[in-house]
Amino acid sequence: MNILLLGRGQTGSLVAEVARQRGHNIRVAGAAENAGGSALTAEKLRGIDVVIDFTVPSCVVANIEACVRAGKNMAVGTTGWYGELDRIRKLIESHGTGFVYAANFSVGVNLFFDVARAAAAALRHEYSGQIFERHHVHKKDAPSGTAIAIRRAIREASGKDKSEDLEITSFREGDVVGMHEVVLESPADKIYLCHDAKSRQGFADGAVRAAEWLAGKKGFYDFKDVWREL
Repeated sequence: MNILLLGRGQTGSLVAEVARQRGHNIRVAGAAENAGGSALTAEKLRGIDVVIDFTVPSCVVANIEACVRAGKNMAVGTTGWYGELDRIRKLIESHGTGFVYAANFSVGVNLFFDVARAAAAALRHEYSGQIFERHHVHKKDAPSGTAIAIRRAIREASGKDKSEDLEITSFREGDVVGMHEVVLESPADKIYLCHDAKSRQGFADGAVRAAEWLAGKKGFYDFKDVWREL
């Protein structure tokens, strides 16, 4: 495939490396190359099969809108824009493009979502819950998109929808890649669940595989619903 990668950060750079290893042609556009959406014109996107976005929350919605106007499929790993989710879903559907997004493209994290859903039954048995997330000091959004997705998964599985049941506490420390912990506590005991990313490799592998999966497809997809098909 011909891939355009938006973002030259640590994860984006690894995505480019993985894509090349998997035999794809990839072009990278950082903030300078995409100033004012200059990398996302119809002319610049000619021949591109899919655009992968690992930028920042302040840029991602404009990037999505430009790619949709150009009729290009997208895989988006940037978080911090989910307040626009419903509007973007309608935009994708009305233009007939393909779109997959993820709070986290790591297969391990998506397995962790399943573990968290299973543990959510504790909230119906006098347990309270907390979520802790730790990331590097350069991460722009807090809480992380992954922590928000974990909270949503637990709430849906437990049938409870009270914010006080699942407070998220965020830490920004050094070069931490990403750690997410769920603590469920009752008067009798505590349950600890944890996912600790040792590197960004899992994020990059998942993002490229999601882009491959999206080839030729139309529709709006959440990676957590499709990763088993990869």
